[in-house]
Amino acid sequence: MKTARRLWRSGIMTPHKSGKKSPFSRKGAAAPTAEAFDMAFQDKPRVGTVVSVTGSHALVMLDEDTPESDRSTRPQLGAIMSVDAGSSIVLGLVSAMTNPAPSLDHSLPDMRIIEIELIGEFTKPTINAPARFRRGVSAYPTLGDNVHVATRDELTALFAVNGAASVRVGVVKQDASIPATVNVDEIFSRHCAVLGTTGAGKSCAMALLLRAVLQRFPHAHIVILDPHNEYSKSFGDGAVVFDPTNFSLPYWMLTFDELVEVLYPGRSRDSDEIEILADLLPAAKRMQMGGSGRASRLRPDGNSVTVDTPTPYRISELLGLIDKAVGGLDGGRTSAPYKRLRARIYAVSQDARYSFMFGGLTVQDTLKDMLSELFRIPVDGQPVSVIELGGLPAEVVQVVVSVVSRLAFEFGLWSNGAAPIALVVEDAHRYAPANPDEGFGPTRKSLTRIAKEGRKTGVALWIASQRPTELDPTILSQCNTIFAMRLANQADQDALRAAVPDASTSLLSCLPSLGLGEAIAVGEGVPMPTRIRFDALPPEAVPRSFTASFTDGWSVEIEDNSFIDRIVEQWRAQRMLTPDID
Repeated sequence: MKTARRLWRSGIMTPHKSGKKSPFSRKGAAAPTAEAFDMAFQDKPRVGTVVSVTGSHALVMLDEDTPESDRSTRPQLGAIMSVDAGSSIVLGLVSAMTNPAPSLDHSLPDMRIIEIELIGEFTKPTINAPARFRRGVSAYPTLGDNVHVATRDELTALFAVNGAASVRVGVVKQDASIPATVNVDEIFSRHCAVLGTTGAGKSCAMALLLRAVLQRFPHAHIVILDPHNEYSKSFGDGAVVFDPTNFSLPYWMLTFDELVEVLYPGRSRDSDEIEILADLLPAAKRMQMGGSGRASRLRPDGNSVTVDTPTPYRISELLGLIDKAVGGLDGGRTSAPYKRLRARIYAVSQDARYSFMFGGLTVQDTLKDMLSELFRIPVDGQPVSVIELGGLPAEVVQVVVSVVSRLAFEFGLWSNGAAPIALVVEDAHRYAPANPDEGFGPTRKSLTRIAKEGRKTGVALWIASQRPTELDPTILSQCNTIFAMRLANQADQDALRAAVPDASTSLLSCLPSLGLGEAIAVGEGVPMPTRIRFDALPPEAVPRSFTASFTDGWSVEIEDNSFIDRIVEQWRAQRMLTPDID
């Protein structure tokens, strides 16, 4: 706005009045002529004129208010404005408003300036092509061009549903009669992020977006990694919910790094026990494969089995190999690391908390069945898999996320994208933190690989996070559609600004003041950056977001003698104590 002050002080800019104009209205033609397009634009009430154009910004000096003008015709922060640039109608967002030199004499008009970020344009219709919106500006406004608040008809055309490729998710904040739509192909093929502080409505927004897509495309394949056990009821009978009682992730599906993380969380790979495991694990896998000849078919060079080969093997045979190795040690080598490794493998395999990995009585190749169940192929009326991570041991949650994301990418790769999969990751900053020294490396690698290459293999990544500053910037930058909900932390706002296009950053100044269920929608999945309000979810579909009430909990005495017993029982069984919801 410094430019506006300089122009005003130099006397170049002076307030001017506008005459009364009739409102813009369509004449009903599907493809109006260029002349009709111009006449319709001229019929709209002008609010000001262009007085400065610099790159992607324009300064507009507003007309003096007339007695009959009302608030609805005034520009507001974030409002969409239109400028006739000759060959096109340029659209922009109000990014700033100021009165650089307010007058103390109320009889004199004030000079009011707004700044507009130029976003896109409506091409004027021709004989061969109708009017349509496109991003970017091919013809810039010139000084003196008339500026108008975008009308309902323009907004309707701008946010119009693009056939079967778009779905409604809410309304445009500027005009609640205009539905806000998203392009399904864009938000999945180019990934999507829902960001916002705690309590802003991220989970509800995520559930609403997915439900809107599923209503139009019921044969989708969606996997939700749910660390807070929120989504079990959000999709009704359309979801299969996996918890520690019915979730199975056989240990032999783990890569070597993932297995080491289960056995020795956070330990480096240069310890004696891990070196011994790397030597003996391929032999255990070969024993299970036996003489079926399958090994020779895996790789023609004969080196068919490695520590990462996803083939079944028995823990008992691995323990037997360790015992055999101890018996063959010469006098110069100690058996201590072998014994420690054996004890650790046995302890983990017998731990009830790890039964979803080691609980099978028999070892069978269930990879086909697991992929079918996990990725909902066939859908059979249940296109969503919800994996509740809240009840799993904290030490292995990272491994579970790593395995599921790795399987999703590999499935997409080897199926050539024939059955596209969407992987939804709640609290993504836990699994792909910005600090490379934190988290679990294979998990970050799997998620980053999907973010970078998932578009080619038909694997979409949707992330939700309350701390964008703690999220790997590579992953966030690959999300080409972002729904930014209320964010009060300045560092989080800065991280978000670094991830969105420059032409959308002005809207982000509204982030701290967004209401519940409101978002700034930017990216390829929406027609243009705008402020929207999500539709309300039906009560039965609202994710279960439990916040403990201190006032309720401290208002009554706990007289149930079995209360502590139940907590201890569930603590030992690693089952979450969650409130009952009718």
